[in-house]
Amino acid sequence: MAEIEREAMEYDVVIVGAGPAGLSAAIRLKQLDADLNVVVLEKGSEVGAHILSGAVLDPSGLNKLIPDWKEKGAPLNVPVEADNFYMLGEAGEIRIPNFPMPPLMNNHGNYIVSMGNVCRWMAEQAEELGVEIFPGMACSELVYGDNGEVKGVVAGVFGLEADGSIGEGTEPGMELHGKYVFISEGVRGSLAKEIIGKYDLQKGKEPQKFGLGMKEIWEIDPAKHKEGTVTHTMGWPLGSNAGGGSFIYHMENNQIFIGFVVHLNYKNPHLFPYMEFQRLKHHPMVAELLEGGKRVAYGARAISEGGFQSMPKMVAPGAALLGCSVGMVNVPRIKGNHNAMLSGMAAAEAAVAAIKEGRSGDELNDYETEVRTGAIGKDLKKVRNVKPIWSKWGLTASLMLGGLDMWTNTLGFSLLGTLGHGKNDADATEAADKHKIIDYPKPDGKLSFDRLTNVSFAMTNHEESQPCHLRLGDDSIPVGVNLPKYAEPAQRYCPAGVYEIVEEEGKDPRFVINFQNCVHCKTCDIKDPSQNITWVTPQGGDGPNYPNM
Repeated sequence: MAEIEREAMEYDVVIVGAGPAGLSAAIRLKQLDADLNVVVLEKGSEVGAHILSGAVLDPSGLNKLIPDWKEKGAPLNVPVEADNFYMLGEAGEIRIPNFPMPPLMNNHGNYIVSMGNVCRWMAEQAEELGVEIFPGMACSELVYGDNGEVKGVVAGVFGLEADGSIGEGTEPGMELHGKYVFISEGVRGSLAKEIIGKYDLQKGKEPQKFGLGMKEIWEIDPAKHKEGTVTHTMGWPLGSNAGGGSFIYHMENNQIFIGFVVHLNYKNPHLFPYMEFQRLKHHPMVAELLEGGKRVAYGARAISEGGFQSMPKMVAPGAALLGCSVGMVNVPRIKGNHNAMLSGMAAAEAAVAAIKEGRSGDELNDYETEVRTGAIGKDLKKVRNVKPIWSKWGLTASLMLGGLDMWTNTLGFSLLGTLGHGKNDADATEAADKHKIIDYPKPDGKLSFDRLTNVSFAMTNHEESQPCHLRLGDDSIPVGVNLPKYAEPAQRYCPAGVYEIVEEEGKDPRFVINFQNCVHCKTCDIKDPSQNITWVTPQGGDGPNYPNM
């Protein structure tokens, strides 16, 4: 596409992604200098369409950004009233008391929210300040300046032929240039991945680690609904097969958010994360809650879990990585939205100072310093060993040793120093013949559902004649390598049923990519053991249409 001539628009700051980080940056830029030209480009059909989070929101970021958010009608309507932790066995559960847990695990003062709706509200606040927001505008390429700096993005390419060529109906899009470009695409975004690779930003850092989060919204029997109740579980059904656990948050309107997170460093390629989630709902404690209710939405998203030691360098010439493009989730708290907001603010403050000095296209080092030494760094540093302890020594060690480490870190020291993560999640996958096949019960259609039925509740859609946005480095690897060695785990790790091996009598197996089903979770880009799948953005507006995830 480089040979196409495009119109260019000039801005002070170009922001890719209308999530909590990007919108916080936009708002803060205009708060500091109302005359700045700021644009936010969002690939979803509307702001919030691609936002999926638990979510229990720590309001510290929002308090700093918009102190009068309550008066302005922010959709934080359900304060946390009760906090429960359970260890599950197949037939029962044990309540883990709250008192031995470090203070940082307390959810008092937090809110159960739909982050999609929070972002919709934040977009309104940004637009009132004069920020231009363009939904349905996927950013497919970076634009580089003469000195190798990031100077903009290509957005709004539509109507490419299936092979990626230009056809009669192709709209070439346009270039949007900025003195600085903020990348806030969320986890494993395609532009962030390119910048991290091009400028070697991961050098000297631990590999990023990930989880797969799957979520359903249910309307339940009002008699069982306890607004403001937060429940987390560990143990069954994953057991020793993988790290992870569930969350159940009682929202308003007799709705609950129920979700399941599977750490993607699991070894057994036969593991089927989606079916583990479905199996969870048949646990007696969960089934009793859901019976008589109905599922109204489904979605999935990768989560960055590497924490403090995995954050790449977050600035490059002309560009800054924000929020989950860096990886700012506090894993034991299962919270990252507050840090995403704080990162957007910090990037905005650094950019405004730089622009006032007449700078552009350089590295915003003040942003990096603030993230690593300020509130975000302090939040993540305290919990930096919980994930590696869990990965190396299992759940029990994570609860006991990880808990002890968090306690000592609140006092300013760690007995363990800073532990490393070791392998990335793709390399953690072992050969199929080393592991037993896991037999999963068939979904009953009442509490548990097959993937394709559930994906219809994500309301995802992709225009079928466009190029496939899930690109194979080598077409022969899925059947030639991954199938014999790993039983082709793409059939299972994808929570939307995108990938399948088709076997027909008398013919060789075929690897089929049903990209229309994709919910943009990015798991394939992360977990494929041959690292052969690259997720790139489809044309703007395509993908899931989450109502209030």
